[in-house]
Amino acid sequence: MPYPPEHRERTRKNILRSARALFNRHGFAQVKIDDVMEHAGLTHGVFYSYFKSKSELYAEAISLALWRGDGVVDGVNVDFSAGDAARQVIVEYLSREHADDVDGSCPMVTLPADVARGGDPVVRAAFEKVFTSMAGLFAETLKREGRPNPNRALAIASVCVGAMVVARAMANEKLANSIREAARVTALELGGWTERQPRRNRPRRRTVRSAALKPRTRGVH
Repeated sequence: MPYPPEHRERTRKNILRSARALFNRHGFAQVKIDDVMEHAGLTHGVFYSYFKSKSELYAEAISLALWRGDGVVDGVNVDFSAGDAARQVIVEYLSREHADDVDGSCPMVTLPADVARGGDPVVRAAFEKVFTSMAGLFAETLKREGRPNPNRALAIASVCVGAMVVARAMANEKLANSIREAARVTALELGGWTERQPRRNRPRRRTVRSAALKPRTRGVH
């Protein structure tokens, strides 16, 4: 009996989400195609029905984090239709919840050194696309507010990503929190935005964790 038309798309998304979690957790170089497929509950041979290479898989997996006007498939919890979407991005990106969600977090936080060392042009281009899409959101907001400044947008994005990278590396949790909070204040000031609702009064968003490293039941699809 043939699979329904939507089966292929579901399988593709399953592979992409599996890859995203494993790449975030272990890095591009350490993750093998077999690891991705086992985690997705699929056989190795199925992979090449969907992707040509691991580099292509990586490029598509991290595109799940693109900062688009219609929202983010995975990543921070932001209403991209709101006028203050840029402010929301800064607050949510530098949140404790995002810092704790390693498997589902932005790949710019977990993979920068891995990408820089690797030299794969497909991988580097995909990584760059995620960063420029994030900076683009800030640039568009500044332009809409009558304060166009592409360089400032790049600086805001760099503060957000860099602070999360450093905070993740800290063993001292208090220091890590202070780094994120300092970066949040600085990024908002750079954009000329204010955090309208104090973080202590904001509802905590639910973090959806992947079952990374726990292989699902293998099947042929």
